[in-house]
Amino acid sequence: MSPPAAKFTLDITKFSSSQLQEFRRTKVAMVFQQFGLMDNRNVLENTYYGLELRGIPLKERTAKAQEMLAMVGLEGLENKKISSLSGGMKQRVGIARALTNDPDILLMDEAFSALDPLVKNDLQFELLRIQEKMNKTIIFITHDINEAFRLGNHIAILRDGRMIQNTDPETMFTHQADTYVQNFINNVNSSRALTVRNVMSTPNYLVRLRDGAAIALRNMRNSGLSSAYVVDEHLHFVGIITLDNALKVLNNELPYEQAILTNIPIISDTNASVEEIMPLSAQTPFPLPVVDNNKTFCGIITKASVLSSFVLNKG
Repeated sequence: MSPPAAKFTLDITKFSSSQLQEFRRTKVAMVFQQFGLMDNRNVLENTYYGLELRGIPLKERTAKAQEMLAMVGLEGLENKKISSLSGGMKQRVGIARALTNDPDILLMDEAFSALDPLVKNDLQFELLRIQEKMNKTIIFITHDINEAFRLGNHIAILRDGRMIQNTDPETMFTHQADTYVQNFINNVNSSRALTVRNVMSTPNYLVRLRDGAAIALRNMRNSGLSSAYVVDEHLHFVGIITLDNALKVLNNELPYEQAILTNIPIISDTNASVEEIMPLSAQTPFPLPVVDNNKTFCGIITKASVLSSFVLNKG
């Protein structure tokens, strides 16, 4: 086992003015609540402004800015005036401007609070998509607890300048540090906080691929169910066999291999939120099978477990 990595702490309060200026220019970028764009500059010029301050040549900073504008969905709008943009588009410019600097840390100060709900929802998803590609450290300040649970993999709650609790969403949702935190998250949408791992269950039985239709039928009858989950010898999920299809196999109306329904939606990310898998659960007639990265069968997600996430006791 390799030794644990050394922790590194950087105290910027001890920086000189020149050190702090360099740190702010190269290591940190900001996305503001009220956009903070310059009306006398077009979209492209706003986006590469940080690189311009650092003395980056025009050709290089233009190319980088165009790349980031394309990432946030503003390709082709480089020459547009800021005044001609909607609020959502302005914030996309703000995000592109911050990313153009290629910072280690992205600070977002209530960046979506000035937007209407539909635009806000779109930009939240856009930020998750960008984060998946760029893997930046993002510190997102918000008073919207649902937004925090949707975006954050770590959530910190402050009170009077003091950190009350700092943990992952699941732990905060199920084990609040005190009544202040409990009251603060009282209105959180639990379907966003809970993950597949929290709500999946183990089926009453599994049918091995080698077992055949007779064993599957016996297990279904003994359990009072009308379908069974089929796995191979390595517990990899194969599919589902129904009661009707098992009877057809025994009556020589259908080969066993064809009786197994293999075109079944599966969930392969146990860290996905319940909210994410909700539409799939609603559309699928069977409980959704859950597999790990090796395609090993882990459990199932029932409609009941999805619905129960809405009424989970938050205390």
